Amino acid sequence: MRIIGRFILIDVLIRLRYIKLSKERSFELKFNKYFATLFSKYKIMPIISSKGKNMPESPIRKLVPYAEAAKKEGKKIYQLNIGQPDIKSPQVALDAVKNNTIDVLAYSRSEGSEEYREKISNYYKKNRIPIEANEIIVTTGGSEALLFAMGTIADQGDEIIIPEPFYANYNGFATASGVNIVPVISKIEDNFALPPISEFEKLITSKTKAIIICNPGNPTGYLYSKEEIQKLASIVLKHDLFLISDEVYREFTYDGAEHYSILQEESLSENGIIIDSVSKRYSMCGARIGCLVSKNKQIISTALKFAQARLSPPTYAQIASEAALETPQSYFDEVIVEYKDRRDTLVSHLQKIPGVKVGVPKGAFYCIVELPISNSDVFAQWLLESFDLNGETIMVAPAAGFYSSKNVGLNQIRIAYVLKKEDLIKAVNILKIALEQYQD
Repeated sequence: MRIIGRFILIDVLIRLRYIKLSKERSFELKFNKYFATLFSKYKIMPIISSKGKNMPESPIRKLVPYAEAAKKEGKKIYQLNIGQPDIKSPQVALDAVKNNTIDVLAYSRSEGSEEYREKISNYYKKNRIPIEANEIIVTTGGSEALLFAMGTIADQGDEIIIPEPFYANYNGFATASGVNIVPVISKIEDNFALPPISEFEKLITSKTKAIIICNPGNPTGYLYSKEEIQKLASIVLKHDLFLISDEVYREFTYDGAEHYSILQEESLSENGIIIDSVSKRYSMCGARIGCLVSKNKQIISTALKFAQARLSPPTYAQIASEAALETPQSYFDEVIVEYKDRRDTLVSHLQKIPGVKVGVPKGAFYCIVELPISNSDVFAQWLLESFDLNGETIMVAPAAGFYSSKNVGLNQIRIAYVLKKEDLIKAVNILKIALEQYQD
């Protein structure tokens, strides 16, 4: 670039002399015309930011072009890569939008409508989480709540510790916020249980601001116990840190296990931040409504300034989400039975494949699967580009994107069990045959 710059400078000086001597047209017109030609000649472009260049690709969505190409070839694809439930959204939520008679689709309050926040508060209290309406900020999805949380607690270059593997977009949110993720690795051999507290202690520095967990976990399906939450509470209190808990899968727990929220711990009233969303709970991913919850008044007042900068969350989506809170318990009972059956079906069939390890999820609807291959990115692309079984194939999410540590998770994939049981059985059989044919 420096050499090109010197040539341009010499070129400019020669041309400036010519333009000054020329009496055909004005200096300004000649100068502007010349620079337009010059920039075209040397293909000089505005420069993209380092932050933009460092934004990670989604491991969940980056294979979409290959999937689209496979579909055009006539292949049927079983999509195990994305957590889009096939469960119907509650009819009461759809009817609330369909039957609404709004004349002017106006802004709502930046923190979300008072009526909706009151109902969210009642929802939390029913779940033994003592939250008031003024301790809630409604956001455009849980993603925005995470961005608000990071912006509220961390400055450029600060650090947040996260057990990995973790939800892939945490990497993107951290990059956008100028925050550095410090991973503490959980292992498939331990079913992705909370790493020893001593491992967290080793990573805490003067720049550490928080620990983030996802409970139950995406992508592992691990459900943290009350005892594990209390261990985390003790370390954040000891070191004056925040504990951010992504609890969007709260309802989805199996085998009699119960979810324990960080804000059920009274000691975390000033240190705890909950991230929540309607996306998975009510199978309303497209509504893009979530919330940030904290009993810390400074957290709420600071996050509110971020909320004001984007004006308000979407009005119709709030109407749907408010109505969804009237969903009867029977809806969740049926959904949980269905997901447990899917989990059991998926895990039992995966465990029959030679060389395959699977973390058994206690919640959510994901699991990490370790395969007898060296690179799941290459394998996942091969499944779409070069393989099919009677015109059918599968789409999976390479797990390396769920880690921030380099060269970890390369032989793992994430599977979302959001398909019918019969489709999951077909998908696992396709995976089995694919592994037999794959030349690593």
